[in-house]
Amino acid sequence: MKSKIILFAIAAISLNSCSTKKDAVAKSTADVTKYVNSISADELKTHLYVVASDEMEGRETGSKGQKKAGQYLIEAYKNNGISFPKGATDYYQRVPAEFMNKEHGEKLEDSENIWAFIEGSEKPEEILVVSAHYDHVGMKNGEIYNGADDDGSGTVALLEIAQAFQQAKNDGFGPKRSILFLHVTGEEHGLHGSRYYTEHPLFPLSKTVADINIDMIGRRDDLHKDSNNYVYLIGSDYLSTDLFKACEEANKKYVDIKLDYKYNDRNDPNRFYYRSDHYNFAKHNIPSVFLFNGVHADYHQPSDEVDKIEFGALAKRTKLAFAIAWELANRKDRPVVDKSGN
Repeated sequence: MKSKIILFAIAAISLNSCSTKKDAVAKSTADVTKYVNSISADELKTHLYVVASDEMEGRETGSKGQKKAGQYLIEAYKNNGISFPKGATDYYQRVPAEFMNKEHGEKLEDSENIWAFIEGSEKPEEILVVSAHYDHVGMKNGEIYNGADDDGSGTVALLEIAQAFQQAKNDGFGPKRSILFLHVTGEEHGLHGSRYYTEHPLFPLSKTVADINIDMIGRRDDLHKDSNNYVYLIGSDYLSTDLFKACEEANKKYVDIKLDYKYNDRNDPNRFYYRSDHYNFAKHNIPSVFLFNGVHADYHQPSDEVDKIEFGALAKRTKLAFAIAWELANRKDRPVVDKSGN
């Protein structure tokens, strides 16, 4: 009789353990969905109407308008309780004019990358970078090129992604790896800010597990006239099968948007893979993915204005970027580099 009681107790404990594990998995999934859904079209709109306003004068690299936009980003991070990175003295990584001008003989002013940081709970030394450029092309012939899509959309996406991760951390679900939110300067003049960071990294590149780069995610292109439920992914499988799988899995679990790989073709004449800031990370064998909505008639025109942004699409693509970041920040192992990148 006693042995039967013991066996019954063991079975009950086993069943309870299984139930607890299932509950934990369910709770974890529910929590991720909560943070994905915390990303708001209305908040993105509020930020973008400031970042891409006439007051910023087109955010030319090193200009007063760009610096004002940078101050807005910093205040947004402060308001969400997100600090600058460990090892830095403030939210700025200074990028000297000399560094930027030596490449093409331009006359740019000193500028800054803006960075913010959420420290990982289990592997804080491993760094995931989420990047977007916050410069644009400034003013020409008295007209302001506000760059709402390019790349105001990516700039404000970073603010929402960081806010979602900080909310998770406040709830006790902070990322296992550290996340560096990096707003880079000088992209329009030759990817200068991201090049400067990768040549002067705050954290060792050997400890940088991936870069998620967001550049233009607020509109649709002519190839998707009937629907904005898509995003181009570029480069996810160039260096790492793991990164490709993480992107696919994150989308299936949390977002369900069409992943379009048209511009992932290495023979594509647009060569978008080489034209945004992820490339400076990929050059150093850091697995990188670029989220992009394709070009449109307002690209690099003064007509790239906030009132043309499709905020539902912007929110959904931002959610995907967050979901990919969540996967990469919390997986047991960092993405393995198993491909040449070519």
